[in-house]
This record gives sequence, C-alpha cells and structure tokens, in this order.
Amino acid sequence: MTSQLVDTPGDVPRFSTEWYRDIVEFADRTPEPVQWFAAHFTEGSVVLLGLLFLLAAGRRFGGTSRDRAAALVAPAPVVLAYGLSEWIKTLVDQERPCRALTDLTIVAGHCPPAGDWSFPSNHSTIAGALAATILLLRPRLGLLAVPLALLAAFSRTFVGVHYPHDVVGGVLLGGLVGAALLVMLTGPLAHLLDRRRTGPPTETRTPTGAR
Repeated sequence: MTSQLVDTPGDVPRFSTEWYRDIVEFADRTPEPVQWFAAHFTEGSVVLLGLLFLLAAGRRFGGTSRDRAAALVAPAPVVLAYGLSEWIKTLVDQERPCRALTDLTIVAGHCPPAGDWSFPSNHSTIAGALAATILLLRPRLGLLAVPLALLAAFSRTFVGVHYPHDVVGGVLLGGLVGAALLVMLTGPLAHLLDRRRTGPPTETRTPTGAR
C-alpha cells in the first residue's frame, strides 16, 4: 500500500507515521481473538496497574514514617502527570492518526472525536507514572508493572488511536514525573509525620538561682 502522509498541526515525524502505518496494518491482519484482546487490554491494563499500585502502596503503610509518607504521596505524581499530559495536548494540538490517515482500518473500531488530541498519550502517561511509582514503592511488583506499562503504551498504537511517538512521550513524561515527585515529596512529608508523632521539642529551662 502506498504510504499516505498527512500534515497535522503537530508536524508528526515521518518515521512515526510510517511505523504507525506498519503496526496498524499488521494489527488488521491478526486473528479476531487477538484484536478483541488488544481492544480490551488497552483499557484494562491501566486498571491492572492501578491494582498493583494499591497493593504496593498498601504494603508501605505498616512501615516507617518514610514508608507511610511514600504511600501517601504516591497518588499525587500520577494525578499531576495526567494533568501535564492534558495541558501539553492543548499546546500541541496534534490530530489523532486515525483521523489523519483515513485509509486505514483500526482495531479500536472508532476514532476519538475531533479535539481529543493525540500527543502525548494519556493512557501511556498514566501507565508510565503508575509503573515508576510502583517500582519505587515495591521493586518486586515494579518488575511486573514496568513491562505491563510498556505493553499498555504499545497497545494504544496497535489499536490505532496513537502514533508511536505519542506513547513514547507519554511513558517518559509519566515515568519521570512519577519518580521525581515521589522522591522529592516523600522526605518532607516523612519529617512532618515524625514531628506530629513526637510533638514539638520541649524547651528545657534552668531553675532560677541554679549555677
């Protein structure tokens, strides 16, 4: 099939458009059960990551003040990463590939509506943030979460709703924000928890007349 490149507001890289076309055409040739699984996995994978996140955070509540602080802080980086991805979308205004390359049949079945921009992928951003925080909270669970997040990101291109650079950008954004904020905020919150538990230091006064 002849490659059809369509100009988009975000100036989509040529390699990303070509990789998108190759992946989507391959997906269209896969058996129907594979397509069904991919279409459901692209949403369900984030739910699975969310469950791993709750498990990783829950196991930290019984530990030290720093453990509890990490568990309390962990949701904030995920939410902030998602917020940043939405903000970047409004700046870039990149059209979805399934709206720009209309000659392709996508596994997703339908394309998100106009105005639901493509870069970066929200799913991939959330998956990256969840994987990063899980890895820091509970490294053993992180070994499961990281490949799951990468598969979740790839599935967004496989089903046809994102370019490859959308999902790569989303994973990097989520992973960096998730890891950085968790590390930055855990220490200060742990200090506050320690102060709340022990109370303010008492001032020792010397008795009047003592030498």
